[in-house]
Amino acid sequence: MDDVLKRIDEQVKNNPVLIYMKGTPQFPQCGFSMRAAQALAGTGKPFAYVNVLEDPEIFQNLPRYADWPTFPQIYIAGELVGGCDITVELYQNGELQKMVDAVAPAE
Repeated sequence: MDDVLKRIDEQVKNNPVLIYMKGTPQFPQCGFSMRAAQALAGTGKPFAYVNVLEDPEIFQNLPRYADWPTFPQIYIAGELVGGCDITVELYQNGELQKMVDAVAPAE
C-alpha cells in the first residue's frame, strides 16, 4: 500500500506540471478530465499525465495522497492545485498560465 503512495509522491515531485486523469489528453474518458487537460494544453507548455484507469493502485490510492476524493487532480510544482473546476477557473482568469510558466521549461 505504501509503495503506491511513494510512487505517486515521486511522480508529483518529478513532473513540474502533472494531471491525474481518466484517459489521456488525446483520448479523455470523462468530461472533467477533458476540460482540465484542455486548460493545461491551453497554456502552451508541456505537462505530464497519468491515466488512472490504467493503474488501479493509483486510482484507489490517489484520493488518500492529497485528501482529494475526485479525478482529475492537477499538481503544479509538487502542490495540488485542484480538480477540473478550479483548473478551468484559473485558466480563464490567467492564473494557470502564470503558475505553469513559473515551473515549465521553455520550449
